[in-house]
Amino acid sequence: STDLTSTVGYDSIIQHLNDGRKNCKEFEDFLKERAIIEEKYGKELINLSKKKPCGQTELNTLKRSLDVFKQQVDNVGQGHIQLAQILREEAKKMEDFREKQKLHRKKIELIMEAIHKNRNLQYKKTMEVKQTCCCFLPYGALLYRSSLSHFWQLFLKLAQTKSALEDSDRSYQQSVTTLEKIREEWQKEHIKACEFFETQECERINYFRNALWLHVNQLSQDCVQNDEKYEEIRKSLELCSIEKDIDFFVNLRKTGSLAPAPVVYENYYNTQRNATPVRSPVPVPISR
Repeated sequence: STDLTSTVGYDSIIQHLNDGRKNCKEFEDFLKERAIIEEKYGKELINLSKKKPCGQTELNTLKRSLDVFKQQVDNVGQGHIQLAQILREEAKKMEDFREKQKLHRKKIELIMEAIHKNRNLQYKKTMEVKQTCCCFLPYGALLYRSSLSHFWQLFLKLAQTKSALEDSDRSYQQSVTTLEKIREEWQKEHIKACEFFETQECERINYFRNALWLHVNQLSQDCVQNDEKYEEIRKSLELCSIEKDIDFFVNLRKTGSLAPAPVVYENYYNTQRNATPVRSPVPVPISR
């Protein structure tokens, strides 16, 4: 700004930096909330795999597939809990980065606040001295317009103020010189502060971008790991054999390989009429 005492540009930079810090805090809170969700989801999956029956009376290969299924569901739950811990660690890193930038920026802000205050005080002082010098100028003009009766009175007063006028003028010159030195110092510090703030903003954007990139990679990795666990289930199901399970059940529960013999009539009432009993047929093995 052309106004020496204005801080509108500086204030705009500080506001932007504070907004950036707020954005980092929002992402940090997002990670924390996501961690809570992941941990809760993981625990629910683990409880589901351990407590909920899922084909508990199945046999042989299908039973093994179901065991693998429940174990991998448990592993997926563990993976979500591990992801929750990773997200908390990333949120802590973002918090540390944010607080580190705040601490470093605060030092520069204190320097700029002090130099702004000094600059404004010197500017105010210079303007007051300038105003004092201007107040003496009417006496010279008034001297020419005055009547003779007042001439000596004004001349005496002018003589009395001449020394004060010269002192004020010297003070005014010194104030302007001092203000110029302060202005040059402020301008140098302002440029240095802007360069520092720009560097910080570049670091913040780069850190924020990388943090978001890392977060997406972590989610992708979690999906890949989950797919690997689900692949174990698919491999187990490929080994599941309907024929083997049927044979396994038959061998486990079989009661024999012969069918029951036909029931033969035996005459206990009149043994003379049917002296020769009818023989039972030989049992024939039953094929599957």
